[in-house]
Amino acid sequence: MKLHFVRSPLALAALAALGSTVLVSAPDLARAAKGAGQYVTGDFHNHTTCSDGSISMQKLVKKATDKSDTPWGLDWFVQAGHGGNGNRNCTLAEDSTLATPAYPLVYSADGSSVQGPTTTWQNTNPAVQPKGLASGTAPSQNMWRWQSLQEFQYPLLEYLSAYKNKPMFLGLESVVAGHEHSSMSVITGQMPKSMDTAKLPTAAGYTALGNASALSQWEYCFDRADTDTSRGNSTVGGSTGNNWDCSVAGSLNSADPSWNVTAAKLMPASGTGSGERGHAKTVEAIKWLTQKHVSGAYYVPAHLERAGPFNPDGNNGYNVEHLRDFNNAGPTVAFGFETQPGHHASDNRGEYSPNRNTINGVKVDSVGGTTWGGTGVYGAIVGGVWDSLLGEGRNWWFFASSDWHNRGSFGPDDRRSSQDFFPGEYQRDHVMVRPGSDQKLRPQTIVDGLRSGNSFTATGQLIDRLAFVACVQYRGNEDRREDIVEALALSAARGNTDLEMPGCATMGEKLVVRPGADIVVSVVVRDPSGTNYSPYTFANPSLAQVNIHQPLNKPVLDHVDVIRGMVGGYRQVGAADYAGAWPNTWLANPSMETVPAAAKNTTASVIKTFSSATWKTLRTDTQYKRMTFRIPAVSGSQYLRLRGSNLPAGVPWETDASGNPLPDVYTNASNPANLKIACTATGSNVPENGTTYSGAAIDGCPNHLPTVGGVKYVAYDVAAWSDLWFYSNPIFIEVSGGTRVAGIK
Repeated sequence: MKLHFVRSPLALAALAALGSTVLVSAPDLARAAKGAGQYVTGDFHNHTTCSDGSISMQKLVKKATDKSDTPWGLDWFVQAGHGGNGNRNCTLAEDSTLATPAYPLVYSADGSSVQGPTTTWQNTNPAVQPKGLASGTAPSQNMWRWQSLQEFQYPLLEYLSAYKNKPMFLGLESVVAGHEHSSMSVITGQMPKSMDTAKLPTAAGYTALGNASALSQWEYCFDRADTDTSRGNSTVGGSTGNNWDCSVAGSLNSADPSWNVTAAKLMPASGTGSGERGHAKTVEAIKWLTQKHVSGAYYVPAHLERAGPFNPDGNNGYNVEHLRDFNNAGPTVAFGFETQPGHHASDNRGEYSPNRNTINGVKVDSVGGTTWGGTGVYGAIVGGVWDSLLGEGRNWWFFASSDWHNRGSFGPDDRRSSQDFFPGEYQRDHVMVRPGSDQKLRPQTIVDGLRSGNSFTATGQLIDRLAFVACVQYRGNEDRREDIVEALALSAARGNTDLEMPGCATMGEKLVVRPGADIVVSVVVRDPSGTNYSPYTFANPSLAQVNIHQPLNKPVLDHVDVIRGMVGGYRQVGAADYAGAWPNTWLANPSMETVPAAAKNTTASVIKTFSSATWKTLRTDTQYKRMTFRIPAVSGSQYLRLRGSNLPAGVPWETDASGNPLPDVYTNASNPANLKIACTATGSNVPENGTTYSGAAIDGCPNHLPTVGGVKYVAYDVAAWSDLWFYSNPIFIEVSGGTRVAGIK
């Protein structure tokens, strides 16, 4: 995939209007030129049958990246299933539509039946034998993920990337020691430039030019579910293979009580203190990434509220202190979280629910009890965990993912879902990338984009373009008028790029200014016309409660909130405000007074809300909405971030009077007694359950919705398509002589 960049006449005119005086007006001009860039969409957390997914790698790649058969196709894709092991061969295609010259259909030994992706490794023709300390009984023994990544999944993905000319690489949803899960990757060795000129085979068989050996080693060394002790070799105690050693420079390694000599890795014992020992191992895992792959790795905790709070004696969730520990250990690697989970069509949105977990014999909620507008409480609550981290000046970014496994009661080709959406179908990360001179989108370009924080997420295609910029203006300098900054932002949004201008900053960046400076902030979004990827054409039942009649497949942005918080500097390990668990009573009593100081930023608040009454619509293209304002005479370091929704304030069971998302328990089908929003639309095209529907024109409430007292209620995928949000990453403003925004260059 090659990207092309053109600076528009509007941008050039605005630059000319700014004039040369900008070159001496701002203290942050030492920042290097960023280079041309573009926002591209992707997903880095999803599953095939190699872990606990339902389809092959070939089918998942097609569903995620194809822009014709599946119109939501992404610009880049990371295939990332669970660590540990599995007995199914996800490299076997389902049917002839997915077969390729190098990976044709595989038939059983008698030639009578296709072997699809649920075939075990040992039942594959020819049989594939798991290495290392294999568990299970033949012919269904489990293969360790390190072997499947290194020997089977990577070569196939490399081939598909070249065959389809799509930017892709392998990642992992790690089963985390001391916690639940995390999305991560090591791209070292993957998708080398030599692929650009390589000739692909015309017959079965492919020899990879690159490798995923570094990712495979990390999985062996640090994934909690990988209890293999072979050091990546064919047999335990043998020397044929990788001979991995998991030591971390400067750490205890073999002197650590958790070190296993045979395995050459940390293997913490279960029981009392296992959560603490596991967390310590995970910190070592991040140190290893930082030491060996500082620019070629990322580590992003996934659905981190789902498993409840941290359990010192087990493997549950994350508290805020663990995120601080990760960022301290590797700020270039651990730089954000997936606080907007996948599973949006599940009977419990995101698979978050009350009493989901048991810790020391006591039932505890997913942190926050549920998702809030589809986002976990750590990211959804203004002044909460995310704001506490941003309030330190940390590089800690907001990400989303599909977490694709299956479509619940429907097959993978049905447009309805009672479990998951495909990557890109419902939510996506829009990430700024800056390719090299050949303009090719490569793994390093994508990882650099993720690390930069110059990104935003959106569900249901609520917006698909965003320019968010802050520029400094000093008294007597009229070159930063609101109209000029807005013109620059509009040009950036229309070009799907960002703003490169001295004295200005965008998402993931900081603007260093003198005390007393004014900050001119401009936001331009594109609320795309036409339809999104929902298969439902009937009116949004949530909005119908407030007499707004808007088709589910034609959402309209209702408002944009600007959130500001002050920066007070890093909190110190061991200090009273460094560690603390979110209250398990949040669902019943969502009061910030119950949140410990470590997990909140009391200075964070919504400072501006824009809507159709206050934003300006571009006359020549009404998809673009422009919002510009001024923060006068700044005296303290701070940050700004955005969120927006299709739902106005005061939608019953969806938003409160201030426009904040309400808990999603009222649309979670797991407890029909809690369902509140009736779905009453009838239509002439409402397919029966048990059939496969591949169209996009269901005009009445679908038959899989739960029915209470003869009335259908909003739940599953209808709940997700009804309730849409976008979130931006922050812009930091550092006031000279004040608190330093230390986490941002």
